[in-house]
Amino acid sequence: MFTKHILFFLFLASFSFQVSYAQNQVSDEERLAASLERFPASDANKEGELTREEWRNFNNQRRAQQEPQQAKKPAPTHADVTYGPHERHVFDIWLTPSDKPTPLVIYIHGGGFRNGNKNTIAEDSLKQFQDAGLSVAAIHYRLSGTGPYPIMMEDAARCLQTIRSRADEWNLDSDKVACYGGSAGAGISLWLGFHEDLANPDSSDPIARQSTRITAVATRNGQSTYDLRTYRKWFEAPELPNGEAHFPMFGVTDSSEWDSDHIQSLMEDASPITHLTNDDIPVYMTYTRDNVPVDKNTPAGTWVHHVLLGIKLQHAMKTLDLECRINSPDYPETRYGSFENFLIAKLKTSHGK
Repeated sequence: MFTKHILFFLFLASFSFQVSYAQNQVSDEERLAASLERFPASDANKEGELTREEWRNFNNQRRAQQEPQQAKKPAPTHADVTYGPHERHVFDIWLTPSDKPTPLVIYIHGGGFRNGNKNTIAEDSLKQFQDAGLSVAAIHYRLSGTGPYPIMMEDAARCLQTIRSRADEWNLDSDKVACYGGSAGAGISLWLGFHEDLANPDSSDPIARQSTRITAVATRNGQSTYDLRTYRKWFEAPELPNGEAHFPMFGVTDSSEWDSDHIQSLMEDASPITHLTNDDIPVYMTYTRDNVPVDKNTPAGTWVHHVLLGIKLQHAMKTLDLECRINSPDYPETRYGSFENFLIAKLKTSHGK
């Protein structure tokens, strides 16, 4: 009997260790995903998935190059400003002093719609924007664990409307607003950029009457579509796996649901390219890997963040005489040189042209 008790306790201890280890592994994966979103250059082999070794090497290089006096990211002018009832309905804003209203850049974090944080806004980008006379915001939105699409996009739209409603108070030019982000943040930014205006002029809520249209978008490893059918067509890879692990925002728990009319309708509506029209805004798309072939065995992190998604959008936008720049190892962009320069140029001109 005593031996059975000992074995039972050993089993419990082993089980607890395995659960704890699994939880730490998930946490580690989330941290690596957030690090990749913030520092795309850390992905040394350009496969779209950051390993611990790559992150360690990248950090060592950064520390070796870092100046001891390097300035840290400044505190926001206003931190964790609420725009709704959920705990993630908050944003930070850095207001740049100016004699006239300043344009605004909004950072939307990535994280595969599962995780992510507004604090991943890069210090260098923030400094470039403020040095150019722009104000900057960084936002949170609800994640897939809270509910399915379209809550993420609707949250970003509501946050944009909330900021616009305070333009006079914060000395902002509400007609000059751009969005940018990586991965999921890229998709949300493009969706806002192309979607019809969500303003409701008849609403009793003054925030809901604000426009959701913006001036320009910049993306990093972004998705122009979230429709699995389109991925399979574009990559000529009909056996690409279903997307439970890749597109959690649809809330699919059974693979058979991907063929349902409801999910296919959501995938189509979530895809920014679906909403593209000839009055839409200029786009700058950065990709960190080459235009590699894709088949059913290609890691999901590669085809979900593939430059072909940008090339297809660029082709569709050129057909409508719209500007779409791509910057990648295979397609270096030379006019602007960076997404920061692109957004600054579009916001400092009258009509973003």
